Amino acid sequence: MQTISLKLPESLLLRLEEESRARGLNKSVLIREALERALSEPVAGEKPSCADLAWDLAGSIQGLPKDIAKNPKYLKGFGE
Repeated sequence: MQTISLKLPESLLLRLEEESRARGLNKSVLIREALERALSEPVAGEKPSCADLAWDLAGSIQGLPKDIAKNPKYLKGFGE
């Protein structure tokens, strides 16, 4: 893993240290999590896709066949 350095205002550093202690994680982990979230969000003005909006719903309905999206018998009439 590469190492970088960055400058933080004192107030942000204090918040980072508090969160680190509260969650029992080191500061690097928290910064990586924040970067992942920030970089995965859509660019301002860009409309999210249906998949972006419904990602948390995928697999949430229990009892459906595992091959529902691929098996032709379930797709009969789809899109008509």
